Amino acid sequence: MRVLLVGAGGVGTAITRIATRRPFFEAMVVADYDPARAEAAVAALGDDRFLAERVDASDEAAVTALLARHRCDVLLNATDPRFVMPLFRAARTGGARYVDMAMSLSRPHPERPYEECGVRLGDEQFAEADEWAEAGALALVGMGVEPGLSDVFARYAADELFDEIEEIGVRDGADLTVEGYDFAPSFSIWTTIEECLNPPVVYEADRGWFTTAPFSEPEVFDFPEGIGPVECVNVEHEEVLLVPRWLKARRVTFKYGLGAEFVETLKTLHRLGLDRTAPVTVPSERGPVSVSPRDVVAACLPDPATLGELMHGKTCAGTWVRGVKDGAPREVYLYHVVDNQWSMAEYGSQAVVWQTAVNPVVALELLATGAWSGVGVLGPEAFPARPFLDLLTAYGSPWGLREQ
Repeated sequence: MRVLLVGAGGVGTAITRIATRRPFFEAMVVADYDPARAEAAVAALGDDRFLAERVDASDEAAVTALLARHRCDVLLNATDPRFVMPLFRAARTGGARYVDMAMSLSRPHPERPYEECGVRLGDEQFAEADEWAEAGALALVGMGVEPGLSDVFARYAADELFDEIEEIGVRDGADLTVEGYDFAPSFSIWTTIEECLNPPVVYEADRGWFTTAPFSEPEVFDFPEGIGPVECVNVEHEEVLLVPRWLKARRVTFKYGLGAEFVETLKTLHRLGLDRTAPVTVPSERGPVSVSPRDVVAACLPDPATLGELMHGKTCAGTWVRGVKDGAPREVYLYHVVDNQWSMAEYGSQAVVWQTAVNPVVALELLATGAWSGVGVLGPEAFPARPFLDLLTAYGSPWGLREQ
C-alpha cells in the first residue's frame, strides 16, 4: 500500500506517528499547503517510508498528479471539511481508494432550517456513489473517531449485542482543561463552529432525517473512567447520516458534551457574525483585503496541536445503544477513552487529535490486509466491526463496554 496523506496539521502529524510503528504500508507521502509542516512531520520520524510534498488540497489536478507521481493507491484526507470534495474527486480521477474523517459539508434548509434538512452531510459524496461502485473503487467516508469508531461501535452492537435496536446515540464528553487559556478548543475551531452552529440532525425511522435548533435536548450523561457527568446537547454530526444507511434503529442521535461556557462562546460568535465563511472586506495597511470571519477566529486561537503540554484530563468517544436482546431490554455504552498524559508521553500528540488519528490508520491496515474490502461510497458501519476493534486493541488502545 502506498498512501498519500493530505494534511500535516495536528491529526495528520499524529497519523504519521502512529503509522510509523506499523509495517502494513510501503510508502506514505505527507503533503500540505505549508511544506514546512509536512517536512517537520516527516523529519521527526526517521523512517524512509515517509516523504514530504507541497500540495494545494483545493487543486484537484495537482492532487491527482501527486498520486500518479508517487504511485499512491490510497488518498487519506486529514484536512478540514472544506477540502473533502476536491480530494474525493482527485482520488477517483487518480484511481486511488479514498479515506476521510469527515464528510462533504451541509447547507441548512433555506426556509425551515430547524425543522427540515437542506443539503445533508455527505450528500455530495453519496451522489457519486454509483460512479465509484461501477468503477470498482472504494471511498471510505467518516473514518475518524466520531464519525468512525462510533460507527464501528454501532455495527458491533447491531451484530453481537442486540436483536432489536430502539436508539443509537453517540455521546462525546471530556474533562480536559488547558492551562493559561480561558477558551482554547482541543480540536479545529473551524470544524467545531461548523458542526456546533449548524442545525443538528436527528433520525427517526417513521420520520426520516429532520433538524432541531442548535444545542437542543440537553441531557446529563455519565462518562466512564473518572470523567463523570457532563451535559450533552444535540450537534450536527455525520453518524446520524451514516448509521441509518446500513443499520436498523428506530432513532439515531449525536450529542456533544460542550459545557455552558463553550456553548455561550459559540452563540456569541454567531451573534457577531464571526462564524461566517463568506469573506468580508476589511481595511489594512496595504488597502482593503477580503477575509473570512471564521478564518480570523481560527487565527486568533492557539493551534490545538500545540496545546498537549498544557492539557490535562481525558477524552471519551462512545456509542450508547438501547434495545432488546433475547426478549429482555438492554442498554450499553461502548466507549474509547484516551488520557492526555498517556498520548503525550507515548506519541507526543494531545489526546483529541491522537484519538481521531488512530482510527484511519487502523482502517488502512484492514484495507491493506483485505480484512475490509468493498466498492462504492461506504461508511464504517458497512464493514464488520470485530476485526477493527481487535486491531485497535492490538495498537495498545483498548475500548470498553459498560452495561447501563
